[in-house]
Amino acid sequence: MTGKKTKETMLAVTQEVLGGPGVLHQAEVPRPRATPNQVLVRVLAAGLNPTDLKHRSRRVFLGPPPFVLGWDVSGVVEEIGFGVADFRPGDEVFGMLPYPSGHGAHAELVLAPARALVHKPTEIEHVQAGALPLASLTSWQALVERAGIQPGQRVLIHGAAGGVGHLAVQIARDRGAVVIGTASASKHDYLREIGAHELIDYRTIAFDAELSDVDVVLDTVGGEVATRSLTVLRPGGTLVTIMPAGRDVIVDEARERGIRMVGMLADADRAGMQAVSDMVRRGVLRPRIDQVFAMSAADQAHTLAESGRAFGKVVLIPD
Repeated sequence: MTGKKTKETMLAVTQEVLGGPGVLHQAEVPRPRATPNQVLVRVLAAGLNPTDLKHRSRRVFLGPPPFVLGWDVSGVVEEIGFGVADFRPGDEVFGMLPYPSGHGAHAELVLAPARALVHKPTEIEHVQAGALPLASLTSWQALVERAGIQPGQRVLIHGAAGGVGHLAVQIARDRGAVVIGTASASKHDYLREIGAHELIDYRTIAFDAELSDVDVVLDTVGGEVATRSLTVLRPGGTLVTIMPAGRDVIVDEARERGIRMVGMLADADRAGMQAVSDMVRRGVLRPRIDQVFAMSAADQAHTLAESGRAFGKVVLIPD
């Protein structure tokens, strides 16, 4: 899967067709160059997210392949374009590439707008930093910016042990919320360790039969879970969903119940990334890493992530 590199090319995980993990392969592609207000980053770690799996297998927001996936990046500044004032070559940085058009982190080098990046905290290594951006920004933007959670509020996080969920638990706890999570029983001990106050095993207990007067729900699951969540929210509460399917169906019901419903996708944002970085520095936010794969084994990483067996984040690193 590897080949001889030149100064004009780099290795990247690419695909020519849509399909299963087997369509992924590492190949030489043209090396990007920094243009004004852009930073060229040498990738040292790049997280794998559910959106990567979706775009690999079907048309979502991107055009037809070939393309290189990956929106999470942690690495070292290789080159800066004209007008970049905050970074210099050699700086360690991390961030989320603009979604959806800014993909390309599953490669040796990737271009990023300067304002999508912040300096990497020294408190974590690149593998941890590369696991954070998209999932942590999703959690931050959902809970803090969209829902405006306040100390003492009851916050229900569906899929609390997932890539977004386990970071949302930590963010909500740091904001002083009472954190309730749904997750399988085997993951409850971990979730208590990172700040969950109350946990519900969704496999054996119907959350909507147990809960009421919740202030905020973060839905990372979608489908009927979002609809059932309306019944546990207090009037004036907020449902934030990151799942696009079925949103329109429950908007009217939410309005009738006096509930604010917000559908969102994470957006590359320096202020949010700086907030994430500050939490990392304070020791209150850490990603759980399930497994690290070389980029030449990207197909195996996708297979694991797609299986649902990963507990935490899957991360790619250069060979």
